[in-house]
Parts: sequence; structure tokens; C-alpha cells
Amino acid sequence: MTFHRFARPLIAALVLLGLVNAAAAGPATDQLKPAIDRVTATLDNPALKGDSKATQRRQALRTITDSVFDWNEMAKRSLGRHWAARTPSERQEFVGLFRDLIERAYISKIERYGGEKIVYSGEAVDGDTATVRTRLMTKAEQEVPMDYRMLREGNVWRVYDVVIENISLVGNYRTQFDGIIKTSSYEELVKRIKTRAS
Repeated sequence: MTFHRFARPLIAALVLLGLVNAAAAGPATDQLKPAIDRVTATLDNPALKGDSKATQRRQALRTITDSVFDWNEMAKRSLGRHWAARTPSERQEFVGLFRDLIERAYISKIERYGGEKIVYSGEAVDGDTATVRTRLMTKAEQEVPMDYRMLREGNVWRVYDVVIENISLVGNYRTQFDGIIKTSSYEELVKRIKTRAS
């Protein structure tokens, strides 16, 4: 499986919204931005810099991202049609594995935050779903469009997918996972993900 193909979307999702133009803010954006500001503050905190502070820094980032991302929804959508066949215990295990997979694949890249900027370009709300549209402004002055798809539960908005240049993070994993399950089994998928953790 190719687990590192979508580094830029996750970097953007977890880090780069710290310096933004909030003129187009709406209800989802208003909830997303404070958490991302906390990510930026964590990465800029001198007390958490360096290899010796990696464990503390990564735990702080995990706490923040847990408040921003709906891991259950992301895992469910990434598993696609195969989710329905899973038992409650299998689902619980898979959500944890998926979350750890994302963290392992992208945490070192997140820590390379170098002052890139994100500009909000609008928000579209449709009932309990929203899309926060942004543009990543690279140091080479290139613009990379990114969308954050969010789901509302009560008054809380949380990210369930990140789309960069029209390619969905969740959709990418769903394709990979489906291919493994169809050619082998769900158990083999779980085994491969666990192997990545060892």
C-alpha cells in the first residue's frame, strides 16, 4: 500500500491553517480555526522543540487533532462498503488502527512546519455537512486548492475528509483498502496496517 502519497493534505489539515485570512469565516470555519491555531502554537512552543520533546509534542498534537477530526467517520468512509460487515469490536479496532496509520504517516511531516500560509476562500454549508475551501500558499508562491469536508453533530463541526487538488484523502484510502480486501481479505488489510506499526 502507498501510505505516503498524500502528505500535503494532512500537513495542511493539521498544521498550516495557523496563518489565515478569516474574512470568509462561517460556522464550520469558526470551529476549525481555533484548534489549528493551537497546533501552530504547539509547533512554535520552544519548550516542545527538539527530539527530546518528541513524545510530549506528539501527544499534544494528538490531543488537538482528536478534537478536530472525526476519526470514526473517516475510518468508516475509508473502509466504504466493507464497514457494514464489521462487528462492533472490529469497527472499534479499525478506527484506532486508521487513526494510528494517519498519525504514523504524517506526524514527521507535520513537524516540518515552515511558515506556509493558508487562505480561506469560502465555506458552503448544506444541512449537517460543510466544505471549507482554502488555498495553500507555498513558499514558491504557488496556490494549491484544498477543501476540508466537515460533519456537524449537534453544535460541533469536525473534519471527515481533506481534498487536495480534487483528490480525496478518504477516497484514496478507500481505493487501497477495497483492493486489498477484494484480492485477499479484511483480516489481511488489518494485518498490513498493524505491520506498519511494528
